[in-house]
Amino acid sequence: MKQNSFMRRINPKYIRIAGITALILVVIMLIGGYVAYSKREVLLQKAISKAKAKAKRDYNLDVKIGSAKFIGLSTVAFTDISVVPFQRDSLFSVKKFNVSVKVLPLVFGNIKLADVVLQDGHLNLTSIKGVKNFDFLFKKKKDTTSTGNKVDLSELSNNLINEVLYKIPDNLSLHNFLVSIVDDSTKVKLLASTAIIKDGKMASTIKVDDGAATWHIDGKMQPSDKNIDVHLYAEGKKVELPLIEKKFKLKLNFDTISTKLSNVKHSDGETKIYSSWSVRNLLLNHPSLSVSDVVVPSGSVDANVFVGPNFVSLDSSSVIHLKKLTAKPYVKYTLNPVKIYEVKINTGWIKAQDLFESFPTGMFESLEGLQATGKLNYSLNMLLNMAHLDDMVFNSSLQKDKDFRIIKYGKADLGKLNNTFVYVPYERGKPMPPHTIGPGAVNFTPLEQISPNVRNAVMTAEDPSFYTNRGFVDESIRKSFITDIKEKKFKRGGSTISMQLIKNAFLSRNKTLSRKIEEILIVWLIENNRIMSKNRMLEVYFNIIEWGRGIYGIGEASRYYFGKSPSELTIGESIYLASIVPNPKAGLYAFQPDGSLRQGLHGYFNLIGRLMAKKGLTQPDSNAYGFYSVRLREGLRRIIAPIDTAVADSLMKQTDDDDGTGVAGIAPVFEEPKKPNFFQRLFGKKDTAEARMEKKIEETNDAIKARLKAEIEKVKADYKNRVDNVDTAGRTKKEIKAEKNRLKDEGKEKVKELKDRMP
Repeated sequence: MKQNSFMRRINPKYIRIAGITALILVVIMLIGGYVAYSKREVLLQKAISKAKAKAKRDYNLDVKIGSAKFIGLSTVAFTDISVVPFQRDSLFSVKKFNVSVKVLPLVFGNIKLADVVLQDGHLNLTSIKGVKNFDFLFKKKKDTTSTGNKVDLSELSNNLINEVLYKIPDNLSLHNFLVSIVDDSTKVKLLASTAIIKDGKMASTIKVDDGAATWHIDGKMQPSDKNIDVHLYAEGKKVELPLIEKKFKLKLNFDTISTKLSNVKHSDGETKIYSSWSVRNLLLNHPSLSVSDVVVPSGSVDANVFVGPNFVSLDSSSVIHLKKLTAKPYVKYTLNPVKIYEVKINTGWIKAQDLFESFPTGMFESLEGLQATGKLNYSLNMLLNMAHLDDMVFNSSLQKDKDFRIIKYGKADLGKLNNTFVYVPYERGKPMPPHTIGPGAVNFTPLEQISPNVRNAVMTAEDPSFYTNRGFVDESIRKSFITDIKEKKFKRGGSTISMQLIKNAFLSRNKTLSRKIEEILIVWLIENNRIMSKNRMLEVYFNIIEWGRGIYGIGEASRYYFGKSPSELTIGESIYLASIVPNPKAGLYAFQPDGSLRQGLHGYFNLIGRLMAKKGLTQPDSNAYGFYSVRLREGLRRIIAPIDTAVADSLMKQTDDDDGTGVAGIAPVFEEPKKPNFFQRLFGKKDTAEARMEKKIEETNDAIKARLKAEIEKVKADYKNRVDNVDTAGRTKKEIKAEKNRLKDEGKEKVKELKDRMP
């Protein structure tokens, strides 16, 4: 009743006016639609001409289209499209390309593809002698409208994701689309013979290098709903990527790799991307990773990436799965106003055996087969603010519960150092003569027979907290990171005496990430499970580390340099030996031809001596803690070639650590030359005897260098001639190649020997 009375109160006149207005609007829309429909071909050609001109103007691309016309209401059909960069190889071509867009998103200004048909296409990427046919992609466009405002990463990422998803059609029919990648050394061809998206499902067949392999990409593809779940695998074999191996020396293959996009949300200034990745039987091999193949049977990550106005983060709700191991990572990179890096990882309490069984095969060979009970918990917390480097936060810890214990060692017997054992040092991957470490062995020195001077000097320089730490010094590692970041190179390391011992006793000298992590794990197991006492660790350390070329152990070192036993070493001799631990092969460069030490070590002696005196390990000394009393054994002085002081100091500064990261303690400190005396300042001349000596040394060094350079060139020419004239009679191509390679390696080794003698 109320509604009828309301309708009666409306003047019929207004009802007629509203009806007429609506009718007029409908008529206008129909007329506009008709005009647009009738003119659409003209508009299409104008749009194409505009696009061609823009491609030519901005990117110097020659775009040609054989024909372009509308089919139906929203489908455009193209034929014979080609894109050729100026004075470059053809980049793209396609015989037939039909594309239709969704009408409703178009009304709101969004171009969203509905259906795509593509036949006989070719994407050709070339890089020949440094000339790329796709370098226009990296050309920076001039922005005359820039206001200097910082980019909102959240908005940018949301727009980019939508652009990508909108360009994936709801329905796709692709036949014979070839992608070829060619450079100076490689050529890869991927032919998508078919690729179909229909009713939210995707299926494709890709022929690799003319049928050498067949790949498939299939799964769920619903871009409109931001729901994608696809898998890449090969028929009857692994998916191999030889291009990556050739370019980056990374061997990589796998059975199946899957990626899933669950959702994308944008609200409150953040874009949240919910995705996951998984792989089966992933194989990796790279010289920096491991000496052998690393195999991950199964691994995945639930990656929830959050992007804010000025940061990108992997949220803590993400989860890493590696066989039986799970861990929660958190990574955040803030770009402005200051760059800030945050990393957190937490495994929670997990079964220790699950952890060891989850290690990738081939990564930690010494620990393979290790069995343990109890639980472990690993956590990492790192915060680095580039504006306040010295305040860097670094905490890394592996905790064990009361039930943790090792039941069985793996390939490496972690308890072998408690008894007499054979130590085989390696040089450039080659085994050196073995050394028996234990009572009765030649040059073995029990800890109590090593002078307290040398024990205290080495510990002061290398690992002052050896007896109180558990194999790691977080503060030392933190300071190493800070120093390396400031210097933009690996200048300071964080290796404790325990880490150096394990590296020498159990591991190869290969510079790989897996070896470094393995070193850390073994140190933790030994230190935290009382497998060795601190005294025994120090005793073995002093008896196996290198002190010079082919000199191993403190017994051999003390006799080699000073002709005395380790128990007789003075404070000065001990500090000298501590100074050469980071670079033992340069040990003799510390001495003058008369057997005295070079002045460059004077500051180091004062530094180590004062630190020892401060702890009550030696008496305070104003005479550089024995620096002036150190004399090299007379028999060695004859083999010391005169060498420029600056060159000697430079050689002594270098680290011989196989990681290139040095040690946790104090590297030798080199003083500047002493100030000239009054008469030298007055007359501007050096002492006559000193000047004559330096001149003589310089002339001698020049003569040695000239002679060695001539010998090197002679050896190179000789071996080149021998390689070029290998006797081929009765030999196969394989045998000839092997002989040439042998001669090349032999020549390189002889050149290396000569270079090592260069002053």
